[in-house]
Amino acid sequence: MQLEVCNAKVDVTLSGEGERSALLLHGWMCSAQLMENVRGELEGRMRVAAIDFPGHGRQGKSAPPPEPWGVPEYMEMTANVVSKLNLAPCDIVAHSFGARVAILLAATYPEMVGRMILTGAAGVKKPQTGKASARQQLYKGLRGAVNLAEKTRLFGSLPEKGREKLVQTFGSPDYRALSPEMRKTFVKVISLDLTDQLERIKAPTLLYWGAQDTETPLWMAKVMEERIPDAGLVVEEGAGHFAYLEHSRTFLRVVHSFLLEGR
Repeated sequence: MQLEVCNAKVDVTLSGEGERSALLLHGWMCSAQLMENVRGELEGRMRVAAIDFPGHGRQGKSAPPPEPWGVPEYMEMTANVVSKLNLAPCDIVAHSFGARVAILLAATYPEMVGRMILTGAAGVKKPQTGKASARQQLYKGLRGAVNLAEKTRLFGSLPEKGREKLVQTFGSPDYRALSPEMRKTFVKVISLDLTDQLERIKAPTLLYWGAQDTETPLWMAKVMEERIPDAGLVVEEGAGHFAYLEHSRTFLRVVHSFLLEGR
């Protein structure tokens, strides 16, 4: 189904039945399809909603947000979906960017969240190295020169081409692959450090992590385990950022145990 929420069209897959509900939140530029195994595990005993975030999702599904969004806007959209579908309190399974949204949702609206499983969760900002800082300063200087050239209107389309060249030279692979509008959203998303929100989470939280995750390294999981009041950490050796897919059977057993057994 497609919902009109916060001036955005949001595609939501709703299935299953039961007294309790679950919400599945995918990672950056992924889709609800990557959560199909989890949905299949839960829908026999729960109502399950899987969101395709605006600007993400399958071809032709959730359109980009009406303006550049950050984590707070994605969170408020998600809270509205939970309310519209009468899902609260819902358990959450979230990966990477989806976990950013889940963290802020649980910290802001604790009454909406039951239990959470966060895997490869983003939200703790990486410390900037001296090399990275110097690279950022160089980028800002060159970008300023391009902006000045554009304002003078003396160089035709060269400033526009120069800006794209800077993106391709200095931007991360995720950033380079985005449209100009979604690049603004990406910057807003990654610039927000959620570390201070972790202590506000009341939901029992299970962290499932790949030991070889290079996108959200294991030290981030340990920060979350320490800061979230009721949290536990499961580390999957040999797995990376998509540990929940690489070791799908193990992950589904974890999901079943944490969300379905003994409740």
